[in-house]
Amino acid sequence: MNTPSSKIKLIITGASGMVGEGVLLTALKREDVESVLVVGRKPCGTTHPKLKEIIHSDFFNLAAIESQLNGYDGCLFCLGVSSVGMKEEEYTKLTYTLTTTFAQTLVKLNPAMTFCYISGASTDSSEKGKMMWARVKGRTENALIKMDFKRAYNFRPGALEPTKDAKNTLVYYKYLGWLIPVIRLLAPNSICKLEDLGNAMVNAVTKGYEKQVLEVKDIVVLSK
Repeated sequence: MNTPSSKIKLIITGASGMVGEGVLLTALKREDVESVLVVGRKPCGTTHPKLKEIIHSDFFNLAAIESQLNGYDGCLFCLGVSSVGMKEEEYTKLTYTLTTTFAQTLVKLNPAMTFCYISGASTDSSEKGKMMWARVKGRTENALIKMDFKRAYNFRPGALEPTKDAKNTLVYYKYLGWLIPVIRLLAPNSICKLEDLGNAMVNAVTKGYEKQVLEVKDIVVLSK
């Protein structure tokens, strides 16, 4: 178990996507992070002395890599899919089932671990709302909080300002980047830097936070 003066070991998923890559790059810069294990279905494209990577195709069955997943202080779970064009059953499998399967394996191996999950703004904690994706995300959040981790946190970022020079920034940011200052002016509590999200997730592991569901304002506070 980590103490305020000790360095932590992290597992990160989704590092080949925009959010996961940004979180990974932020974590690797931190002096209080000793090492990072990236678990992904394809290479993340980042190399660093602190970084180790496991390529594993089936996140629904982790038996083959379980022995490599113990001894970690935190998991920053950034893996996710868009609900566009999906039926609820399929989206539930790729969001709720996949996430909780991974989490159940980790909590068995690392009961003192802190688990940080990237959810989304407007997620529905009641699990009863009209938006399918929001219900599924809410169900996922609720399940993680009930698990026997040291602590579980659900992060609900809104719009994200991408990390400079990242490889996996979504294409539309190249064309719509000018909107970021406008959003900051008109809706400052709906946007944060991807670097802030990464720092907030690491800080959740090292020092905790009073809430287990973090909106944009909480993310910015915890990132400091």
